[in-house]
Amino acid sequence: MMETRNRENDFLHIVRAEENLGMDIDFSEDAQGKTVNLRPQLLDDFVGQQKIRSNLRVFIDAAKKRGEPLDHLFLIGPPGLGKTTLAQITAHELGVDFKVTSAPALEKPKDLVGILSTITPGTVFFIDEIHRLKRSIEEMLYIAMEDYELDWVIGQGAAARTVRIPIPKFTLVGATTKAGTVSSPLRSRFGIIQRLEYYSKEELAEVALRSAKLLGCCVDDDAALLMGQCSRGTPRIVNRVLRRMRDFAQLSSSPSVTKEIVSKGLLKLEIDQCGLERYDREILLSLIKNFNGGPVGVETLAISIGESIDTLEDYYEPYLIQCGFLQRTPRGRVVTEKGYRHLGIEFIQNPNEQGTLFS
Repeated sequence: MMETRNRENDFLHIVRAEENLGMDIDFSEDAQGKTVNLRPQLLDDFVGQQKIRSNLRVFIDAAKKRGEPLDHLFLIGPPGLGKTTLAQITAHELGVDFKVTSAPALEKPKDLVGILSTITPGTVFFIDEIHRLKRSIEEMLYIAMEDYELDWVIGQGAAARTVRIPIPKFTLVGATTKAGTVSSPLRSRFGIIQRLEYYSKEELAEVALRSAKLLGCCVDDDAALLMGQCSRGTPRIVNRVLRRMRDFAQLSSSPSVTKEIVSKGLLKLEIDQCGLERYDREILLSLIKNFNGGPVGVETLAISIGESIDTLEDYYEPYLIQCGFLQRTPRGRVVTEKGYRHLGIEFIQNPNEQGTLFS
């Protein structure tokens, strides 16, 4: 018994010294204290996602009153909508430590043990892209989420035995852009499941105005609304556009970012008012010019534009479909009449695709 305990202590000592992959996140600035962090620190400062914010407020306040860790939280949504930000806000509102990693960084079970063996009670542990967890690490996570223990094998061969190591109670926050690929056993262990939606242009304009204040620049309301309109419903994109518009305004010696500056800047960046970039339009033009508007298979389309299938399906297609410019059919991708109109091309019904497009 004493030997087993000594081995456990030695094991934990080594792991804590060498395998702590979790990173403590500063909520206000980077390590040098120079970069302005545009992420909000509180739920009240978070723009958009009203239902999620109100629900999280209830869950967080109730957990604090009970003096218990928050139930494990599962965040689903496209990139750039604020999953990481909400995880940080959750830790900040609870007043606990925040550890963050990504699923691809957890290569071996000992990587997970290295993080969970060093957390403090109530810690919010954030795993990004959780759908990419390896099976062995996922199975170890099951016990950690339910029993707050870790299984570890000590010894080899016939002398091998499993030791259960207790860990402090914590809150796991998992984020994914592909909820369908997360296994049912893992998903069922989350007590709170929230799905983030795309933002409206008014919400994105509010995000732009808030970020501009933090960056120390002035943005006109109509300019913020135009930036929100072309940002694909994503706060990350509107912040990126804002920084570039600030550059254009600074070089033109303008005291503020105006609608005129934004219009000229978007033209230089090849972004239209619907948020389509050059490659988005090339996808639609390739379908129209080379394949009579479709249908065409995803492999053929990817080759025609020189992109990988994964990039086409995960990055470009979702927004084109959301805008109604592209349609997926059993026979392949098809440009809709709305897509033709957006490009200023006359729509001609493809005789091979009767009944799938509306005129």
